Amino acid sequence: MKRLLFCAAVMAGLLLTCSLTAQPVVKTGIEVLREMNFEPLKGKRVGLVTNPSGVDHKLRSTIEILHSAPEVNLVALFGPEHGVRGDVYAGGHVADYRDSQTGLPVYSLYGPTRKPTAAMLDNIDVMVYDIQDVGARCYTFISTMGLVMEACAPLGIEVVVLDRPNPLGGEKIEGCLVEQPFNSFVSQYRIPYIYGLTPGELAMLINEEGLNCGQKGDQPAVKCKLTVIPMEGWKRSMLYDETGLPWILPSPNIPYARTAPYYAAAGMCGEIYNYLQVGIAYTIPFQVFAATWIDAPKLQKELESYNLPGVSFRTIYFKPFAGSQAGKLVSGVQFVFTDYRAARLTEITFYVIQALAKLYPDHKPFGPDEKIGLFNKVCGTDYIHNTLQQSYKASDVLDYWRKDEAAFRELSRKYWLYE
Repeated sequence: MKRLLFCAAVMAGLLLTCSLTAQPVVKTGIEVLREMNFEPLKGKRVGLVTNPSGVDHKLRSTIEILHSAPEVNLVALFGPEHGVRGDVYAGGHVADYRDSQTGLPVYSLYGPTRKPTAAMLDNIDVMVYDIQDVGARCYTFISTMGLVMEACAPLGIEVVVLDRPNPLGGEKIEGCLVEQPFNSFVSQYRIPYIYGLTPGELAMLINEEGLNCGQKGDQPAVKCKLTVIPMEGWKRSMLYDETGLPWILPSPNIPYARTAPYYAAAGMCGEIYNYLQVGIAYTIPFQVFAATWIDAPKLQKELESYNLPGVSFRTIYFKPFAGSQAGKLVSGVQFVFTDYRAARLTEITFYVIQALAKLYPDHKPFGPDEKIGLFNKVCGTDYIHNTLQQSYKASDVLDYWRKDEAAFRELSRKYWLYE
């Protein structure tokens, strides 16, 4: 038995070593920049917006790469949600401080200040952005990216985006555009909920179409000087596992690349205040819909009766580790994608709401006392809430949810860097 365990440990170590030493299919922007000998940064004072997901394929951080490069004068770091080193939990404010590893000042972009001030940018000639995103509009890193661009534009500071894969691929587009007054830090731009662009492509789009796509029509677009360092080897049809790159969790509840599609599918439902457990305080975040009052087999049967494309459901029972239901047995469904390309990720939430309202009329999610502000913000509209509250039928919101997708697909093609 000990010999078997030893062999298993050796094999696991070999697999990890291979994953870190084998050349990936895709080169990210930081690796391409390094091969360029950092030419775009030479002779300039450099700021860096990043977090632990900013690494090369051997897990060396972008902070370390730029700080140790003789050609680069890295002078400041900027921390998005969760902080530069990933040591701030979801929603926690990031404070200004001095980085213990580099001695550089770190400025918070997730606290009282979310857009860099002129004082923060006073000593900077070029701002570099390198963060792995998840491809959903409400994920706050893209909001930080755009606000950095907006702050740099009037000061003549160049922004360099080091591109990374979209883990949802570059083909899926789902959801309506953000509507006023629901433009917010979790819906910063008039883009669909799933927008099918890499960070570099999105930066180009918001720079050309207006840095804040929710701005009023009479406000002129302000452009920054933008440079995107593209990846090599990435294709729009790729999911993250096909890139050969290691996944570094960009936030605590996206531990694996495969979590990103589930975040896109269940994240909105998770914003309905105190309604469902979606797995955040369990081992499979965003992959379940559960509560103490749900009969798991009944919910599974109801959801399976809808014949949703590309997704299947199974019953699940577990006790969350934290939160209001910590230690309580909850039951519901786990869902898996059986055909990712056929699945409509975001619409799963609407069908779950429909099923629960039908099976449990006393547990409808949009009661008179429910807090629905954040749900509306992540949806980018109150139409979904208002309509579902009346009928609790997913079919009543689908046309509205899909209405902007074709036009955005056509618009976004202008900014594709990859086929």
